[in-house]
Amino acid sequence: MLYGLGSIVPRFLNFLLVRLHTDVFVPEEYGIITKLFAYVAVINIIFTFGMETAYFRFASKPGADERRIFNLTQTVVLLITLSLSVVFILLAEPIASALEIPGNADLVRWLVVIMLLDALVAIPFARLRFQKRAKRFVTGRLVNVIILIALNVYFLTIAYDPTVGINYVIIANLIANAFYLFFFAGNLFSWRPTFDKEISPTILTYAYPVMLTGLAGMTNETFSRLTLDWWLPENFYEGQTSEYALGIFGACYKFGMLMNLAVQAFRYAAEPFFFSNAADKGSPTLFARVNHYFVIVCCVLLLGVCINLDILKYFLGKEEYWQGLPIVPILLLGYLFLGVYYNISVWFKLTDKTFYGTVITVGGVIITIAANYLLIPLAGYLGSSWATFLCYFSMTVACYLIGRKYYPIPYNVGKSIVYIAVTFAIIYAVNLISINSQWVATTFHTVVIVAYLLVIYLLERKQFRHTSN
Repeated sequence: MLYGLGSIVPRFLNFLLVRLHTDVFVPEEYGIITKLFAYVAVINIIFTFGMETAYFRFASKPGADERRIFNLTQTVVLLITLSLSVVFILLAEPIASALEIPGNADLVRWLVVIMLLDALVAIPFARLRFQKRAKRFVTGRLVNVIILIALNVYFLTIAYDPTVGINYVIIANLIANAFYLFFFAGNLFSWRPTFDKEISPTILTYAYPVMLTGLAGMTNETFSRLTLDWWLPENFYEGQTSEYALGIFGACYKFGMLMNLAVQAFRYAAEPFFFSNAADKGSPTLFARVNHYFVIVCCVLLLGVCINLDILKYFLGKEEYWQGLPIVPILLLGYLFLGVYYNISVWFKLTDKTFYGTVITVGGVIITIAANYLLIPLAGYLGSSWATFLCYFSMTVACYLIGRKYYPIPYNVGKSIVYIAVTFAIIYAVNLISINSQWVATTFHTVVIVAYLLVIYLLERKQFRHTSN
């Protein structure tokens, strides 16, 4: 619950900024913000180089010196991050031109510093999770996002200058991330550059496939937002630019991220949990049960969001953003399968066969590229949404089939598929019903959700009692 609070609440509060941003910025401007942060998300994976997972793995080994592992992994992160940051800062002007924001080299430099600060505190945050210091973890995340929201509100409502425009969003992120320097001052000052000729190469060997997997995974997540800018036919949306379409897609994509928030919150708690319970003889059954409950929770979220888009759309400031809402159910379903993939991918992390994770995720990248290339010219951002679903669904199936050979876990696949299919069928049926009164519609949707939860309880109550006992 605490890790969920530390992940979902800050990101949900950040999600609320969508209303502010779409009130102030037209779709073309919001499209630029979407594009820039898509690149940042990908580069952040390279900066941290899979060291968070490597820290968990090596610090949790019997007899491991946690402090030494912290120093070793933090050293690697800083060497990579500082080297790349210097290069990016020196090449800021040509990078700005390549991103189609010429004359904004300072904007590129600010983004580099944001990424540098993110990487600098990645291992300290992982250390809090490893030490089960959930309250401090939550505090850091919450304070950061409170600062971010306060600055956005101040810049965009009180001190707004149209000539600064989207730069305000970048500046707010930079200042909010600088807070981490104070929050982790003790950890950062206690760190000592460390290299071990035996352990360091082993850590790097373990981490680089994790990094490649993360890089491929982030490419899967962000690629559609980049290729929409590249491959959308001219005048596809009644003479509007690709930046306009990207702005609408990026704003509505935030609703799809609600599922991703739940997935990421689960991962914060689940990754240490899987490692710490791996030696237990009953762990396969335990992991299967965890995945079953995870699917149920995600189905509830899928239903709750998709049948209430008629009211959730008001989180988007300008009505022109509403035309992108049909992508939301598809994205939510895609992220549900991404969450299942993270669950079942535990087998290659526990067996040190992270290479398979890389292969599966690279396969996902190939599917993402091919699907976007084929579907964007036919269906625009709706095609990008289907490409996201196809990617994560394929990765889940491949991971499950390969994992059965190396680390068999008795997942209840049939029951999970039934839950997902029935949930989507209910969503389709409910959305076919047109109700003019918003109050009546919301009441009806609430009744559907309550009935759905009641049915789940009746179906699962025996298992609930068994688990609690």
